[in-house]
Amino acid sequence: MSYNITIGTVERSLPIIQVGPTKFLPFIELLGDFELTNAVADELVKIIPSETEMIFTMETSGVALGHAVAERLNLPYKVARRHRRSTMQNPLIQEVESFTLGIHDTLWLDRRHADQIHGKKTIVLADVVVSGSTNASLARLVERSGGTVLGFYAGFVQGTPSIPVQCVYQLPVEMLESATD
Repeated sequence: MSYNITIGTVERSLPIIQVGPTKFLPFIELLGDFELTNAVADELVKIIPSETEMIFTMETSGVALGHAVAERLNLPYKVARRHRRSTMQNPLIQEVESFTLGIHDTLWLDRRHADQIHGKKTIVLADVVVSGSTNASLARLVERSGGTVLGFYAGFVQGTPSIPVQCVYQLPVEMLESATD
């Protein structure tokens, strides 16, 4: 069973995965798929505000898309980490409850990167947004860094996030077919 999408001229057949006893979702993964990542980036740059000065995303899944969008717009981008790195100096730490994963998470931003966000009009960028909780935490890191959040942007939205997100493609929240189809 699969779910077909088309972004620009790129077509993909997404696998349907089981995420609960009776819930099945199409699974999108940009990592390792440069054609789809580039197609999503091409569409995103059409909706990102022209006054954007910085792109902010998080590891790991957002990095490939963040890089592709930053390259197209000739803008810098910064990445929040899920773990502290030994090279980080005086990092900003932001707790986040990830409803998608059902666990608490911590985001880390090196102070040197926070200083580069300071005073910048910044977008928060994700590959997929489900609840929006992680992206809201990314926005708090931007604000704590002294930047201004212009908005939330994603390749895909799946569900009804708690934040307003502009996206390229709205994925279904649940597939009604059984996994044996």
